[in-house]
Amino acid sequence: MNRQCKNWSLRIVMAIFFILFSLRMAWATVTSPPRTVTSPPGKEIPFTLEDRDRIIRIEAKLEEIEKRFEQIEKRFEQIDKRFDDLRTFLWILAGIFTTMVAATIGFALWDRRSMIRPFEIKIKQIDDELAEDKEKLHYLLEAFRNLAKKDEKVAEILKELKLL
Repeated sequence: MNRQCKNWSLRIVMAIFFILFSLRMAWATVTSPPRTVTSPPGKEIPFTLEDRDRIIRIEAKLEEIEKRFEQIEKRFEQIDKRFDDLRTFLWILAGIFTTMVAATIGFALWDRRSMIRPFEIKIKQIDDELAEDKEKLHYLLEAFRNLAKKDEKVAEILKELKLL
């Protein structure tokens, strides 16, 4: 137990020392004057016209590089615009295709209905005529059955035809 206490106290003392040392170094950095690169005592580094010309050439090259980057940026914008135009064109084509498919399906359905309608009318007429004829046939059969009660020849014929 005693050993653990010593370790903790040692750690706390070291942490305080580290913090104080860091603060001292930071304070020294802030308060010290800026350092400049100087030549050894008694020797000056001359700044020649060559150095000035070299700096001017470097600046000119940097300006050219900036112009190229601007041109590349404009080219990217043009490509983006082309992609947007292409995407819009594809949406238009998809819309046209969808409209054509819908119109074709609609026309097919309309054509089927208009083609079937005359047949429906004709079938209804035939059905009505058959209903009338069925009624007439029923009355005719009843008349023959009544006649068969009075005439045996008619009764035999109706029995042969299994109508009696």
